[in-house]
Amino acid sequence: MAAKVFLATPPFTQLNTPYPATAYLKGFLNTKGIESAQADLGIDVILALFSEKGFRDLFSKVGHSEVELSANTKRIVSLKDQYIQTIDHVISFLQGNNPTLAPLIAKRGYLPEASRFNQAEDLHHAFGTMGTQDQAKHLATLYLEDISDLIKECVDPHFGFSRYAERLGRSANSFDELYEHLQQPITYIDKILIATLSGYMEQHSPTIVALSVPFPGNLYAAFRCGQWLKANLPEVIVVMGGGFANTELRSLSDPRVFEFFDMITLDDGESPVEQIVAYSEGKITVHELKRTFVLQDGRVTFMDNKACTDYKQGQVGTPDYSDLPIRKYISAIEVTNPMHSLWSDGRWNKLTMAHGCYWGKCTFCDTSLDYIQRYEPLTASVICDRIEAIIEQTGETGFHFVDEAAPPALMRSVALEIIKRKLTISWWTNIRFEKSFTRDLCHLLKASGCIAVSGGLEVASDRLLQLIDKGITVAQVAAVNRNFTEAGIMVHAYLMYGFPTQTAQETIDSLEMVRQMFAMGVLQSAFWHQFAMTAHSPVGLNPDKYKVKIESGTNGTFANNDVVHSDPTGAEHELFSDGLKKSLHNYMHGACLDFPLHKWFDFKTPKTTIAPDHIKKILNNEEYNPPKMTARVVWLGSEPVAEISTKSAKGEVWEICALTLYSRRYTTVVKLNKEQGLWLAGMLPKLAPSTVKLLTLQDVKDNYEAAGLEDFELFWENKPMNTLYKAGLLVV
Repeated sequence: MAAKVFLATPPFTQLNTPYPATAYLKGFLNTKGIESAQADLGIDVILALFSEKGFRDLFSKVGHSEVELSANTKRIVSLKDQYIQTIDHVISFLQGNNPTLAPLIAKRGYLPEASRFNQAEDLHHAFGTMGTQDQAKHLATLYLEDISDLIKECVDPHFGFSRYAERLGRSANSFDELYEHLQQPITYIDKILIATLSGYMEQHSPTIVALSVPFPGNLYAAFRCGQWLKANLPEVIVVMGGGFANTELRSLSDPRVFEFFDMITLDDGESPVEQIVAYSEGKITVHELKRTFVLQDGRVTFMDNKACTDYKQGQVGTPDYSDLPIRKYISAIEVTNPMHSLWSDGRWNKLTMAHGCYWGKCTFCDTSLDYIQRYEPLTASVICDRIEAIIEQTGETGFHFVDEAAPPALMRSVALEIIKRKLTISWWTNIRFEKSFTRDLCHLLKASGCIAVSGGLEVASDRLLQLIDKGITVAQVAAVNRNFTEAGIMVHAYLMYGFPTQTAQETIDSLEMVRQMFAMGVLQSAFWHQFAMTAHSPVGLNPDKYKVKIESGTNGTFANNDVVHSDPTGAEHELFSDGLKKSLHNYMHGACLDFPLHKWFDFKTPKTTIAPDHIKKILNNEEYNPPKMTARVVWLGSEPVAEISTKSAKGEVWEICALTLYSRRYTTVVKLNKEQGLWLAGMLPKLAPSTVKLLTLQDVKDNYEAAGLEDFELFWENKPMNTLYKAGLLVV
């Protein structure tokens, strides 16, 4: 009997867009003719819970609860009729189906409000006078979070929108605590989950259920699914894979895990799942499985058939989102951080430009693992083929490229291909702030639909950036951020504090660097993370080199990735957390940029050693680097209009050529001598992205000189030509 695979993501990941793992695997299985179906159990559970029927059942459950209610929960319960009356309308609005509800929500009084609304920011300050839709989404999100608080207090303490029982999956060296929870009766949320899963089993009758667990917040629900499947459908093979398994379960040895799962796979899932299908059909033995844990004779055994190779990225097919309920996802705005709102607001098709990281050296990163270590880029043509196929599937034109760090050269090629095909998409991705992102490249990316980039500034200290082996400097980051910002692309920086040996002085100096970047307007969004050591990073593998002391970590029988450590030579890093986050919140709103740094902290901190105009001087004194002659020259504007006129002075008469150049935003007029103007008018159409082969700067120079013109460098670098990037003449 041919296998049928059911691919599912347990609750919860994102509410606004599907996590892509199941779509990637379904796309691959399509290429092999293996029947499959997929589901996002998280969005199914949320929509069942946050509905009129769901609320009636929920408030009935709360009414019979023996928990003593807090004052806030009593308020919510007293307003239950208002919640029941409004919930379907709110969900419809957040799904994009009822935009005219926004003014009603934004003016307050329509939604019942509990304690989450006490934390509501100055909404005019956060969203402005034109941000009614965003303001309403933010208020509707607070409304949902009020109910989330009710659920956690009265029904299920582990509930969370983007994570469920996350604590049970974090740093779980031992399986004991999670196992004990799984022996308890199922919770109210579990019942909704199991009913949803049961419905899918009846609908699809799969022979294999593959659960993708990307985060600790999906782990508990995955085990509940496995538990129900093993008890009720023992003939079905139950598999776990995904990011959590790939990073945390590489040394798994607890046999109790296999009371819930038959198999657990590591790293890219295509070959392992294909082998499991073959095994289920009796075509191979258990010993021929690929990167798969099984239980044999009571012992956890890792099967890794070396003869079975992985597929190249060009062979795995286009991610298939076709059977996911794209229109039912919920756009929320939890916080007003502009990059975080991209994560939670709008439907973004997830796609990858390259497997792994082309840099692969950062000492805090899991560089020893396959998802980072094995770098394999796709071609721009294949990427754009997949873009077109996914737009056809989903009807959505927003793309989040989920690369570890998108390669600048490939981003350039993809941008040119998007423009060449006349695709209209919005996209954003993660990058490294490296000098390849020139002014012209950033304008090209913007023209192709790029709206935002995020990248690691990390500690904003050149000594620590070198220790991290980041391959960038603060000055370089500032210049790159300026290039993106001036092109109209939002920049988000990942910031880190608490890296081994980081001193209090370096932390304060990092904050000053960040303050100046916001003050200069070259950074629009950021977030501070405290350093976490993982077992598979260079720091975790060589702690002595970084002067850290291991407290506990990779010696358990279950999840072994997070390493508890101390930093004897560094600052007391935890002390800085609140002050760093509070200052950043204000900087993102343009507030308190002249506030003394020590005022953010309730303990004594050193004065910054960074000059107050440090970033300004970097940007003003940046050294000019002429483009390489191998760089491509691109014209994004329309056909130029040339007009010849005569000038005279002191008895001399000569002809000049005025070129009018039209771009989508600008009309630019440049005046050149007649010969140069006519040459440029004839050359620009040859530089369009639609041409068969893009010309290099050397090709352009050769053509210029072949026309009998002289001093190309003087012509190309003069002031009129230097303004043409705004019209669409780019050297990339």
